[in-house]
Amino acid sequence: MRVAVLLLLGLGLGLLEAKGRRNRCFFNRTQEYCTCYNLSEETAGSIIQCLAATVVEFRGGELEKYIAFPIRDLDDAAIETLGSLIIQKVIISGVLVPEILLARVLRFFSYTHVKELVFDSCVFQGTGDWSTMNGQSLPMLSLSFHNVTSAPLMGNEQAFSSLSTWLETLQELAVTGSHVTSLPCAFGRVFRTLHTLDLAQNRLRDESLPPAFCQGAFPHLQVLRLQHNNLTSYHSVCESVQLLRELQDLSLSQNKLMADPSSSCQWPASLRIFNLSNTGLDEVLTPLPPNLEVLDMSHNNLHAMDISLSSLKKLFLSQNMLQAVPSMRNCPMLDTLHLDNNSISELPWDEVTLLEHLQDVAAANNPFDCSCSGARGLQALAARGLLGQGWPQDYTCQSPLGYQGWRVAAVPVSLLRCHRAAVIAPLCVALALLGLAG
Repeated sequence: MRVAVLLLLGLGLGLLEAKGRRNRCFFNRTQEYCTCYNLSEETAGSIIQCLAATVVEFRGGELEKYIAFPIRDLDDAAIETLGSLIIQKVIISGVLVPEILLARVLRFFSYTHVKELVFDSCVFQGTGDWSTMNGQSLPMLSLSFHNVTSAPLMGNEQAFSSLSTWLETLQELAVTGSHVTSLPCAFGRVFRTLHTLDLAQNRLRDESLPPAFCQGAFPHLQVLRLQHNNLTSYHSVCESVQLLRELQDLSLSQNKLMADPSSSCQWPASLRIFNLSNTGLDEVLTPLPPNLEVLDMSHNNLHAMDISLSSLKKLFLSQNMLQAVPSMRNCPMLDTLHLDNNSISELPWDEVTLLEHLQDVAAANNPFDCSCSGARGLQALAARGLLGQGWPQDYTCQSPLGYQGWRVAAVPVSLLRCHRAAVIAPLCVALALLGLAG
């Protein structure tokens, strides 16, 4: 067999013998990952050694010259051999892939235990006859395309229909960095069991989302990655995902979102994790998903924040312009609070201590006021083990002048310095009583 994918999987079709061939396949140190470079007919035999790996990568090759190569059905011996392989993941990178060839080859995966197929920096050329996939059951659970070039998905609904039996079992799909501008409604309706969809680093716009998440599309989707696209409207995204009733984790990071004060759109009640980091926001957009447990609004332009989320556990606000710590009284379940790189001068120790679940506080690189209350609060948090990475080296004083540049950990907060009146007054009373006694 001459084609790179079939050299691995189509043993029954006749592998070339390895005698006298130059070895272009190499294992990593653990002998689990095998990489084959620039495969062609002349170096095909070296692939045999990769059959002991759990991950195999084909990097570069000459697949296009084998478009007309006949592929026949496997006999029982070949099927048994494929079933004995331990390969779990196949990666194809830097290859021009004729779709007609891919369509013929994919059905052989049904005889293997491969769970994950990845295409990285590939070009898909032509169109394939996917009718051969009708009724085919494949073991694939995860399918990834990164930095690939292919014909637009719109207009290829028939191909989705032919692949439906296979795609209906897929759990994870990633199409990233591939200039995707739209997804047809029929595309999402095929993925009946998909729980994770990653569409990061594409060219999706607000108007791209309603057809992609139409009625019946991705009915069991739980995780949706839309970071680094061309989305601009917080309200439009909210309306577009309302039909995803099982959505739990949504990332809109690295989109330039604009607020719509009049918006009353309600996010899916199932949403638990919401990533709005690096979206250019200068205010907290409401309403927020009501049952959030994790909210990431780091790397924005927030000057203030006031939220009330009774189930919130983790709040990330690093790299903003906050001058004070937001009130946490309405977030009683909070266990993680990150406030690095803001303009905060003091942590409200009295309020923070009320958060009985708090385990992780990060507030490095803020301009701290190291008067008694400011330094004492941070030192108390550190003593409880709540200040993690960055303490003490990244916690320094900006004021008062006498402690400017000091590490907060080194500032003395003794009773005599910070509560002088509480020490001197009793002493004066004692002296006065002694004088009267004398």
